Amino acid sequence: MTRNARSGGRILVDQLLIHGADRAFCVPGESYLEVLDALHDVRDRFTLINARHEAGAADMAEAQGKLTGRPGIAMVTRGPGACHAAIGVHIAQQDSTPMILFIGQVGRDTMDRESFQEIDYRLMFGSVAKWVAQIERADRVPEYIARAFRVATSGRPGPVVLALPEDMLTDVVSVDDAQPYVPAVPAMAPDAAQEIVAALATAERPLMIVGGSGWTDAGTADLARFAAAQGLPVATSFRRQDLIDNRLSAYVGEFGTGVAPSLVARVAEADLLLVVGARLGEITTKTYTTLAVPTPAQRLVHIHVDANEIGRVYAPEIGAVSGPDAAMAALASCTVPARDTGWRNALRVEYLADIEPPAHDFPLDMGQAMAALRDVLPGDAIITLDAGNHTGWPQRFLSFGGAGERGRGREIGSTCGAMGYAVPAAVAASLADPSRQVIACVGDGGFMMSGMEIATAVQHGARPIVLLFNNGTYGTIRMHQEREHPGRVSGTDIVTTDFGRIATGLGAAFHRVERTEGVLPAVTTAMSHGGPTVIELVTDPEQISTRTTIARLRGR
Repeated sequence: MTRNARSGGRILVDQLLIHGADRAFCVPGESYLEVLDALHDVRDRFTLINARHEAGAADMAEAQGKLTGRPGIAMVTRGPGACHAAIGVHIAQQDSTPMILFIGQVGRDTMDRESFQEIDYRLMFGSVAKWVAQIERADRVPEYIARAFRVATSGRPGPVVLALPEDMLTDVVSVDDAQPYVPAVPAMAPDAAQEIVAALATAERPLMIVGGSGWTDAGTADLARFAAAQGLPVATSFRRQDLIDNRLSAYVGEFGTGVAPSLVARVAEADLLLVVGARLGEITTKTYTTLAVPTPAQRLVHIHVDANEIGRVYAPEIGAVSGPDAAMAALASCTVPARDTGWRNALRVEYLADIEPPAHDFPLDMGQAMAALRDVLPGDAIITLDAGNHTGWPQRFLSFGGAGERGRGREIGSTCGAMGYAVPAAVAASLADPSRQVIACVGDGGFMMSGMEIATAVQHGARPIVLLFNNGTYGTIRMHQEREHPGRVSGTDIVTTDFGRIATGLGAAFHRVERTEGVLPAVTTAMSHGGPTVIELVTDPEQISTRTTIARLRGR
């Protein structure tokens, strides 16, 4: 605690340290020079990563929040910088990720004149952030920063946006520091846990769906223990496959963009759904078609950290407000009767059948390639995913959630469908723990949006492997286009790019792979490389997804 006279920028940096932050991602701007200057004095305790684009900086901060459960920090300048960073805020909002975006703002003496790069960020971010504010007085910086950390991490986590007028940052004041923040997360009442377990005991075909954010390794361990004790099949919501070791007999698949038809059919057969942490949003429910709105045919038990999420679309028989860790600790402590595992085993057999790659005659068959990688990747590997059909191959054929020396393997991907996410997220993940292998999966379109962040990796010592799926098209849109307007390709072709010259020009190693048998050697070589590697996977656009081809979409 100190009351020494300090600038607003210095006070802000002191608060970041008090609240446990030790890293931020930025593109520098003159509107927050005082913060940059204050960070120079604490560079032994705080690392500033300068990205190549504000969207990359925001994506890195969001990925940091996913990995640590603490707010990822991004700093950008006013106007264009804030607009570029907006995608990271949207991702954090839809993915329930703790994040704080600091935006340099015009001086207070020029506000409300549409001065150079002026934007009212309370209006701009009001619908996509948990809280948006502007700090008008330097002596209130500790108050605002403490609240930002609490809001970002309490209840349903999410993004906070704080605007910093540049003249406020240079004001010198004396003010007390805040105390370190403590998030407020609701815990399940013991009687609620008993009620849920009693409901499960009467179900013949229960299905557990887990998702959302706020899980720790302790929570996922309780999940695995509870599922085993109950004989429950466990599926995950979109891009939350790492919540349970996919090798366990309880795991039966993911409700994502490429969900197995067999799993969808089993939802209809289930007589009770136990949903923990997942929002039951559009992707998880196939545009709200797998469950009847507002009252599902199945008995629904919904546990979520945000009371407003329970009953938003689907009315549950039992609703409980709790963070996922606390919910699983309470459920796992209950005594449960033995259950016949035939139902679970049937779903597991279907899952195992679905992750066997179907036969193809394409020179580079991504299903076979991913299945080969599944056996060699470390258990604690971090996989980052972009938007697009190419992510169907790692999501379907890789294994997530396995344990390694440094913890469980992680799946880090945007659930809001943001292209360009995987590369900056991989850079952030590699910087967060350089000892872990990080692999980014990105299409040619997504790489062209954010591939420059490879230079950030080189500068700051990150070593991600980037699997660049190059099929010369915006694959997801092409798939929809061929289904709705067969043969009428418009706007979805991508001109061939020399990715090798781009990658090596940025300082990365590069491999180009055109056949299935070349994937594993390229990845093995990249894993032993001391820096980032880009592996271009030349795929046939005809193999448009893991479950169909363009010819089938055209009805041939």
